[in-house]
Amino acid sequence: APGTVERRVSSVFFTPITLLLVGLFLLLGLLQGQRDIVFLSLLVFGVVSGARLWTKLSFSGIQCRLTVNKRKVFPDDRFILNIYAENKQFLPVWLRVHTTLQGLRDPSSSSNVLEGESSLLWHQRTRFRWEVAARQRGVYFLGPFHMMSGDLFGFFPKERELEGALEVIVYPRLVPIKPFSVPRRDFFGIPGAESPVRDPVYILGTQDYQHGRPAKYIHWKATARHHRLQEKIFEPTEQEKVLFVIDVDQFATKGANEEFERTLETVASIAVVLDRQGCSMGFVTNGSMAGDGSPFLSIKRDPQQLAAILEALARLQMNPQNNLMEIMRGNPGLPWGISCLYFSLEADGSVSMVKEYCRSLTIPILFFMCRPPSAGPGSFNGRLHKDYTLNDILLIGAEIH
Repeated sequence: APGTVERRVSSVFFTPITLLLVGLFLLLGLLQGQRDIVFLSLLVFGVVSGARLWTKLSFSGIQCRLTVNKRKVFPDDRFILNIYAENKQFLPVWLRVHTTLQGLRDPSSSSNVLEGESSLLWHQRTRFRWEVAARQRGVYFLGPFHMMSGDLFGFFPKERELEGALEVIVYPRLVPIKPFSVPRRDFFGIPGAESPVRDPVYILGTQDYQHGRPAKYIHWKATARHHRLQEKIFEPTEQEKVLFVIDVDQFATKGANEEFERTLETVASIAVVLDRQGCSMGFVTNGSMAGDGSPFLSIKRDPQQLAAILEALARLQMNPQNNLMEIMRGNPGLPWGISCLYFSLEADGSVSMVKEYCRSLTIPILFFMCRPPSAGPGSFNGRLHKDYTLNDILLIGAEIH
């Protein structure tokens, strides 16, 4: 059964020095005609050779599979880690697995070391099971796991590393959010299905063409792909469209790790609230992303969009990689009618550049700062609104164009 075990040590009778002595006894027994000594020496050599061959044959027949019941969790959420092992040989074996977790822990023991040991008969299966949790957000890898196996007595253990490692994503912690209003601008009059004008920017997907619809709504590429007429499905214009912008420059320069984590928790919590309100959301940052994360997520309303934003926040690192304005200008897919929520440590020159860029595109923008400006209203071009806190994140200004 799985459990914490001590590493097995080969028997003292099988050390090189002992085997050399047994060989000398065998030689002396042969010279002196001592059958008992010869028999005992041959027995020792036979056990050693058999145990080594046992280990070599059985080790190649062990197959292990690593699984988790959840790969995306929130801090302090527990998930189950399983290792399924099977002995595909006719020889019984002894098996031990162990690993050291980085950033994860066993909640029951607060240890980051996982160990388990079991004995497997021929064609027998076993499972090693642990509960694991993470204290804070991030991307963690389960593995590498080391497997030690050998003969049933463990005289000649052999170790190898299990192939592959599982990625576990820990979202930012969700915190209560004080209500606030997102500035918006509608360009198509009456929103939703009541509007006589369709918003041509937001296309959710396609469906079979309905007779009587305008031909301009036909999606010709989808029609060619499905070999039947397809029409565009438009996103209702009544939905608010929000772009989250996270500038990591100031956090990295000042080494503000705690403020950075608190900001990401606030962004995640706001995203959850806006998703429940049916808002379309996007994401952009100038920070590096762990793994294969993208620093830009286009604005759309999709059942998986919230999960994509939370995953991006989990992968985001406090390490500036690109210029924020270059990223925004390099992704011209910013649609009309969006609102921008800008998050940074404190107001600096990049705030003014983002403000001018959004003004040129007539995009309403709210600025959220962890630290209030030190030089008063003049430090923000004289456009400070009344300050108020949002979970210790300071909303220092709103530009409505």
